Amino acid sequence: MTDQNASAKIDQRIKELGDWRGEALRQVRAIILDAVPDVVETMKWSKPTNPDGVPVWEHNGGICTGEAYKNSIKLTFFKGASLDDPAGLFTSSLDGKVRRAIDISEGEKINKTALKKLITAAAALNDR
Repeated sequence: MTDQNASAKIDQRIKELGDWRGEALRQVRAIILDAVPDVVETMKWSKPTNPDGVPVWEHNGGICTGEAYKNSIKLTFFKGASLDDPAGLFTSSLDGKVRRAIDISEGEKINKTALKKLITAAAALNDR
């Protein structure tokens, strides 16, 4: 049930990055699509400096966003503060009452198993 236009824009964003950030975003996206096969991909929050917006993955509500910055890829989980994170993936917004984020830096190996569990849990939280 993915919006083909949004999926195409995410494909384009990954291609435009063209460096380690594009590869990291591609890997994260593949993990999300594997964890929640009926996830909906959207693009939101368009602005002059980012006219296509931000990739957002949803399943009965927002799961997370995937933003590219100069030195990191940031996955912000909408309800991250409500999720167990035994692998310690969350590295940012740790004092927030609702959101939590994962910053992925160049050369950092993505813990695919732990990330998939976190994404699955975030989707399940939206189903409650």
